Amino acid sequence: MSLDLMHRKKTIFLAFLICVGEGGCDLEWSKPDPSVPPPGRFVQAKPGSAPPVPSGADFAALFGSEEMRQLVAGALQDNLDIAAAVARITEADAQARVSSAALWPNVSFGGSAQRSQTPPGTVSVNTAGGSTASAVTSSGSGSTRSNLYQLGLNASYEIDFWGKNEDASKAARLLANASRFDRDTVQISTVASVVNAYLQVLADQDRLRIANQNVVLASKVYDAIKARFNLGTATVLDAAQQETVLEQQRATIPTLVRDLEQTKNILAVIRGRAPESINIKGGALTELRFPRLPPGLPSEVLLRRPDVAEAEAKLASQEFSVLQARAAFFPSFTLTGQYGVESVVFRNLLSPQAIAWQLAANAAQPLFDGYHLQGQYELQKGGYSELSALYHKQILTALSDVENALIAVRETERGLRSETLATDSARRAYLAAAARLAEGTIDVVTLATVQTAYFQNQDLLVQARFAYLQAAVSLYQAVGGGWSPTTREVEIARANESYEANKGPWP
Repeated sequence: MSLDLMHRKKTIFLAFLICVGEGGCDLEWSKPDPSVPPPGRFVQAKPGSAPPVPSGADFAALFGSEEMRQLVAGALQDNLDIAAAVARITEADAQARVSSAALWPNVSFGGSAQRSQTPPGTVSVNTAGGSTASAVTSSGSGSTRSNLYQLGLNASYEIDFWGKNEDASKAARLLANASRFDRDTVQISTVASVVNAYLQVLADQDRLRIANQNVVLASKVYDAIKARFNLGTATVLDAAQQETVLEQQRATIPTLVRDLEQTKNILAVIRGRAPESINIKGGALTELRFPRLPPGLPSEVLLRRPDVAEAEAKLASQEFSVLQARAAFFPSFTLTGQYGVESVVFRNLLSPQAIAWQLAANAAQPLFDGYHLQGQYELQKGGYSELSALYHKQILTALSDVENALIAVRETERGLRSETLATDSARRAYLAAAARLAEGTIDVVTLATVQTAYFQNQDLLVQARFAYLQAAVSLYQAVGGGWSPTTREVEIARANESYEANKGPWP
């Protein structure tokens, strides 16, 4: 029979005796099964394995923009959300040490000097430590006075017979792992936020550039109509209609300028800089490349998502918290010891005759505490059930994210192709209408309609290209942002190194 099984049987037997004493309780735990078998393939992708996608600045470089790559690299270094996540790692590492402290003996050094007086008829005094000091002086009123000097070490250690302290340590250390996975999730989100914000800057610049060009085109047509009006070949209505088209285009410019400047400010904050200290040049969406990111298999994606790893680590931590709460029902065994010197005369304190020591073993068994332990046990079991459901949901969310991102890539690509064709057609129609206007064979109403359609399609084309590139960013996040099982092992190793290192001068 294995030691683990023997321990479990002893635990169940003793739990039965304890629960009888407490009026009945149930320490058996039907642990929910959090496992979710992943599907064999994604519906929206061809089945097949794929390596992790490039991460961080390497992913940004796939778009072909050096400025975007530099912004991502700078954000990974200076972003304040990442800095806060790093600080949470420090907190979690420290909490792991705090929760593991009970695994070690508690040793302290202390000293005391005591002088007391007793009324007449009393020849000795009992000290708080159980020692008795003989009277060494007398006062004029018949009272006796005594001195007691103590110096020594005190030690205590709880024998972790039921694994309660070990469970608390493991629970906290798993949360330290989870904090690192959370930091990785924040980093991936930061990369996506920088890229999306930069794409928005380019889209705003493209739209503003098109709006200014359209104002020039509308102004030329307006000037031509005014010239015809002066010659008597155009009406006031013709001029007013074209002026309406012109002013509508001018009215879009302030809104586009506002959006562009505000997006730059947002990007500066994500970058970790004040808006005044960063210069974003931008460019055009047409200058970028579309990064092709194969998703791989669902089982691979689940191993490449740090948020799934975080949910799993929190669930594993909660299991140890349940075991810790269950172990609290069982007896606790504590060893205590004292060693030092004690004397009623200070000059004799360091003599061999002043040496005093004490060893003790204590056992304590909770019998009735108003069902506090039972409540704690049920609380931790409920926490496990909650985290189990959230872990299950996180897996489904990860798979859904990939499917949604693949759908977005496919459909936005189709939309971009259609909008490109529509814009080309609208441009040809506008050029033909402008030529016929110069010949005087078209009315201004038809021209205004063609102009408006062309201007709108130009703007819609920019938005379609922006949505297409954004879909690549969504897919990057969905497939884990370059995270991998190797990254997971590295993070766990770092957590273990942090736990073992820098414990201070006293181990």
